[in-house]
Amino acid sequence: MRSGLLSRTLRLALFGGGAVLLVAAAGTPMPLPPRFNGFAGLSGKIKVVLADAADVPDLKAAGFAVNEPGVYPVRAVARPPDDLALVLLTPFGSKVDGRIGEYVLGNWPEEGGRKTPPSYGCPRGFIKVTKEEMKRPLSDHFVLGDFLTHGQPSVWPKYEVVDPRLVDKLELTIAQLEASGHPVKHMHVMSGFRTPAYNAQDVGPGARSAISRHMYGDAADVYPDDDGNDLLDDLNHDGRVDMEDAKILARAASAVEKTYPVLAGGIGLYPATKEHGPFVHIDARGKRARWGGTFE
Repeated sequence: MRSGLLSRTLRLALFGGGAVLLVAAAGTPMPLPPRFNGFAGLSGKIKVVLADAADVPDLKAAGFAVNEPGVYPVRAVARPPDDLALVLLTPFGSKVDGRIGEYVLGNWPEEGGRKTPPSYGCPRGFIKVTKEEMKRPLSDHFVLGDFLTHGQPSVWPKYEVVDPRLVDKLELTIAQLEASGHPVKHMHVMSGFRTPAYNAQDVGPGARSAISRHMYGDAADVYPDDDGNDLLDDLNHDGRVDMEDAKILARAASAVEKTYPVLAGGIGLYPATKEHGPFVHIDARGKRARWGGTFE
């Protein structure tokens, strides 16, 4: 099943039983091909529809003028005006010698002949991010720029892989924090997508995995930061920022998995170092994984 697609039952619940109609920014209302219905996710807060080259014929038949990879603003007729977008992915085959244009990506393990499980295959494509699209909403709380790999500051456009399932899980985690008495307005993404070239800079025992989920767009290292001080917030209000606060975040993500098993994945606790404060790794790899300490 393609990322972001939901069952008919969930689609009806999210959109009141009607088809989701989208309209180009200055066009006439037209239906999006049915397989894209439910793009808003389990949280109802996702704001992007990801499409690739195989979808172009159907999109054009529906009246969408999509020719080049990039971001196309749209709006939903079945819900209030919103910052929605159709994103046509840049094909994976556009990467030549580990880069697209001047932007260095590197190579995925599968490209080197390494035998990997299906969930560790090469991405189907990349989201092209220009300076102008950095603030394009992915969801209610996240934008495209939140998940970009660090480095290469002067190179534009940049390219990233972001699985809507991860964003959906993060949105549901924010909702769960509020439900448990810890309302959060801003979830800081310390590290989202990592290009293989960037990931390889710190691979080894006690460091990054050579097949890190960050390279597949369904993992993020995050922490609530409503006060904007670049540190995890004092969620339990005991006057300290420590692992007890990180455990509250981890428990919220775990509760989301129990409610929505389809979003099962990794949850890892990381303590403060001289470079950063405590944070939590959350991913949507498809199966349960835990590390860094007990919190459930």
